[in-house]
Amino acid sequence: MSATAEPRTTAAAAARAARRRIGVGVIGFGWLGQAHTRSLLRIPTLFENRAFDAELVACSDPLPARLDQATDSFGFKRATAAWETVIEDPAVDVIYIAAPNMFHVALAEAAARAGKAVFCEKPVGGTPEQVARAALAAREAGVISGVGYNYRWAPLVRYARELIATGELGEITNYRGRFFSMYGADPLGLNSWRFQLDQAGYGVTSDLMSHAVDLAHMLLGPITTLTGTVETYIRERPVPSDGAGHYGRGRPDDPRTPVTNEDYAAMLCVFASGARGTFEISRTLVGPESENAFDVYGTRGAVGWSFERLNELRVYRATEDRGSGYTTVLGGDRFGHHGIFVPGSGNTIGFEDLITIEDYEFCTAVAEGRPYEPSFEDALAFAGVQAALIRSNESGAWEPVVPLLDGEGA
Repeated sequence: MSATAEPRTTAAAAARAARRRIGVGVIGFGWLGQAHTRSLLRIPTLFENRAFDAELVACSDPLPARLDQATDSFGFKRATAAWETVIEDPAVDVIYIAAPNMFHVALAEAAARAGKAVFCEKPVGGTPEQVARAALAAREAGVISGVGYNYRWAPLVRYARELIATGELGEITNYRGRFFSMYGADPLGLNSWRFQLDQAGYGVTSDLMSHAVDLAHMLLGPITTLTGTVETYIRERPVPSDGAGHYGRGRPDDPRTPVTNEDYAAMLCVFASGARGTFEISRTLVGPESENAFDVYGTRGAVGWSFERLNELRVYRATEDRGSGYTTVLGGDRFGHHGIFVPGSGNTIGFEDLITIEDYEFCTAVAEGRPYEPSFEDALAFAGVQAALIRSNESGAWEPVVPLLDGEGA
């Protein structure tokens, strides 16, 4: 053995001993459940100085093939169709909820009652009232909670936040947020649970606007008043056959049933800072395929970002002649966790890298016993905006954003 081998081994053993073991249970093993699991498996290869080691303990899904996949391909110790056993498992410290939307609140409440830290994919609830239930459960149980607002973790989004916070853009006067996705643009797209109020809850205001408003909250702070509108453009869709996927496509002669939640939403708003904002959200607009984007305008500059160009940030710095134009800043290892995945500048990262950053940050918060952001409280802040938008659509008036729970944000 070389002279340096023993100290290195000793140091590695000490680092392992200092890391907290976190037992993980995943409920729902579709794409996002698998994405979170892949991320947890990647973390040891990317974050050497982490505060935890995640152990894949238990997984639940109603499909037997996914249960086999969870144990055989991903390495979970146990897999079951009964989600209750995952939450009750004493070896599980953290519950990841990636089941369909209509199950989120019941699962979050059960996990909180069991004293488990809980990470829930958005929307935490399909309605503002459901989000409030989950937030209250986590608050009363005193557990750490997290929400899958993963776009917060894009390194260039974090850089935009830094430019705003340091005053480099001057006083922020205007914000433009939008999320345009084409997943509902096909009139023959099946009338799955996503398009039903009694199953998914609200439509794009829960599914897409939650991301757009959460980014705005992170960048600029709370919204105080708003006026808005919603619309359903494709009012009927083909009935799904047994076993059809929820993004499946029907045939022109298939029977159709009504869509009961909204395809589109828009609002004007005022932030607590005094800045004015606009938001526009759609699942049926033809053209943009996954355009979760924002533009922030200040007295000394502006920034713009779109998920379709995840690794680019448009930055305008005002000069004396006001003619400098936008500069495209390329992602690189000088921005946040970008360099963990790839060195240099202009070398890109992708969607699942954001999931990995998200899971690393959440598990670090659990290991250190501190709150994580975005939490169920952040989901509750969005739900207050959603409730005001729903009221405004009905009243045709400006509506205040009011807390849904006493002590909101505490």
